[in-house]
Amino acid sequence: MGSIRHFVVIISGKRKSGKDYISSKLLACLGPNKCAILPLSGPLKKQYAKDHNLDFDRLLDATEYKEHYRQDMIQWGEEKRNQDPGYFCRLATEGEGSEKDIWIISDARRLSDVVYFRDKYKEDVITIRVEADLSVRQQRGFVFTEGIDDAESECGLDSGCNWDIVIYNNNNQEKLEDSISKILKRIPSTS
Repeated sequence: MGSIRHFVVIISGKRKSGKDYISSKLLACLGPNKCAILPLSGPLKKQYAKDHNLDFDRLLDATEYKEHYRQDMIQWGEEKRNQDPGYFCRLATEGEGSEKDIWIISDARRLSDVVYFRDKYKEDVITIRVEADLSVRQQRGFVFTEGIDDAESECGLDSGCNWDIVIYNNNNQEKLEDSISKILKRIPSTS
């Protein structure tokens, strides 16, 4: 039995820019039979919950529970990444959905995340940056939090990465659909 050749769509952006929304739109277009969303934060949160005896499911939602642990979880994740930069990337691609042909990495946050996938999957990678005006992010519930929004987990990809496609997600549905079409044209077997 041969190994599956994966195509990787890496999505990055600030909190409340719409990374999950874009990921869901792509999954809907590509279909769950051939595509899976593989967030890097999932394995991080799962291991953090296990190591700290916390409720993993509650760390996945957008509640105060997650926000209460966010800063400590970021620091813990940084320590793991300093030991092994590809640790969470490997965990994400070994779990549920790893058998799919197309992987959507819905929450790349550091250059080491992008480098890991580019090194391993070469030309089978497309990088997407989701941008949204601060006022739009605030309408979606964004509130600047010192120690989080000025940390590497939010700012690590603000520069130093040449994005294949930049999406401006400022509530303009027509522009958003055009951007989704551009992404789909870059993915083998969907253009």
